[in-house]
Amino acid sequence: MLKHLKRDSNQWSLYTVTISLFIAIPLLAVVIYLFNGPGDMWSHISNHFLWDYISNSIILLFGTGLLSALFGVSAAWIVSNYQFRFRNWIQWLLFLPLAIPSYIVAYAYVGLFGNGGSFIQILNSLGISIQKIEMMNHLGLIWVLSCSLFPYVYASSRAVFLSFPKSIKESAQLLGASHRRYFFSVALPLASPAIIGGLFLVFMEVLNDFGAAKYYGINTFTTGIFRTWTALEDLQSAIYLSALLVLMVFGINAFITWRRRKKSYELKINQSQRNNFNKKTLKGKKRWLYGFILSIPVLFGFVLPVVQLVYWAVLTFAEMFNAELFWIALQSVGVALSAAFFIVITSIVLIYFTKWNHLKGLRFFKKMVTIGYVLPGAIIGIGIIRSSQSVIDFFSDGFGLKIGFLFYGSSFILVYAYIFRFLAVAFNPIEANALKIGKNLGEASQILGVNKFKTLLKVELPLLRNVIISAFVLVFIDVLKELPLTLILKPYNLNTLAVSAYAYADDERVAEAALPALVLIFIIALLMVFLNYAEKTFLKATAKTK
Repeated sequence: MLKHLKRDSNQWSLYTVTISLFIAIPLLAVVIYLFNGPGDMWSHISNHFLWDYISNSIILLFGTGLLSALFGVSAAWIVSNYQFRFRNWIQWLLFLPLAIPSYIVAYAYVGLFGNGGSFIQILNSLGISIQKIEMMNHLGLIWVLSCSLFPYVYASSRAVFLSFPKSIKESAQLLGASHRRYFFSVALPLASPAIIGGLFLVFMEVLNDFGAAKYYGINTFTTGIFRTWTALEDLQSAIYLSALLVLMVFGINAFITWRRRKKSYELKINQSQRNNFNKKTLKGKKRWLYGFILSIPVLFGFVLPVVQLVYWAVLTFAEMFNAELFWIALQSVGVALSAAFFIVITSIVLIYFTKWNHLKGLRFFKKMVTIGYVLPGAIIGIGIIRSSQSVIDFFSDGFGLKIGFLFYGSSFILVYAYIFRFLAVAFNPIEANALKIGKNLGEASQILGVNKFKTLLKVELPLLRNVIISAFVLVFIDVLKELPLTLILKPYNLNTLAVSAYAYADDERVAEAALPALVLIFIIALLMVFLNYAEKTFLKATAKTK
């Protein structure tokens, strides 16, 4: 084994391992510091709060998963198989709830359905006497999270339904299957891996949620980690809670892997067979029914929250529209740009360093550095704080150097945390497209005497331009929306739109949170429109070259 290691390793192997271990420090810190034993408050937490954290998290996972699947799959099926008025608009409107962070939707719903809320006033004016619709409970939080997160399931399901060839549907019809039976017996089973993949992202977002759960007063692992670290001042017990949450994440991942065991969902078809079946035109009662089904997630996930936020923004505009808001927006954009830039660069470096080395065992390190996307931000934040404190203490005790300002007085640690948290968002699509390029171009360039780096810059990166831009925009959006990680690690002199909106709502000044929330939504929606336009332009250019 040592003989093979010596033969196959090179400088790129060393660089890959070094960078991977450096990026994965937050996860390694949580694992290592578990051996220090539980904190002083652990017995109090385990006796009084732990069961709430576990049960509430499971309830939210199950409820949100079920409702998100219902919204996402039904919407994807309708827009993929039927033709109706405004279809092209609606199929893209269904992505827009992703532009509103779930904690902002939670604030808006209290203004809509709480005591004296906008929707309640409309009902009262119509003669329907009702005081409020209670939203600040488990069912309310499940509804809020589902309306915000269902696009993950919708996007993956829609992609699969659109890829089904005409022959599958025709075969089912020849065997006497109705449209309904074709959906439940053929289409749904074939699409189940994509649906489960979308649900996995929903589950990770539910576990990562802090703002909505905190505002609704529901104890989850993430709120518990924050409370243990800040209110109880017990970092070691927070690490123990983080470890339990990591086990829950790995358990969900293991269940999904087991669910897919030895099953094949491959469709062996030619590219020309895709998307070539005629969509059925909706008429009569079915048109109204399906229109109603599609309107629910768009209305409750985007339109109503935005309307409520606009109403609040108008009321507080004179107070909130000032230079400070512009400064906060600039800081948010600046941090997001920096993080997106370094994440994309790190992804490219790791992809090609791994490609240039000859050790197959380094695939483990690739998985390790991309695991951050499935870990809640609170875990990453706690891991970084614990490891950073160890470094600060080492330099202070050993050399008398005070370097704490480098960690807590700048954005360096925050950007580093974003790299670990969102590396997979850029890494996975860039790697998939890099694999399509293959080795021939690179090898031909090297035969002509061009080194690896110059080949990468002059040949391969230009071919990856579109996917790099898309990855950059996606990372930028995720960083803008991130709340738990930013709350834990941001320096005192830095503020973001997400943190600003949360701070106002946490102080019971929900109306004042509207304007920063709307600015955040506007930036994200604008980027989503750009991403959609860039994707269409790329597809048209690809079609012309063919």
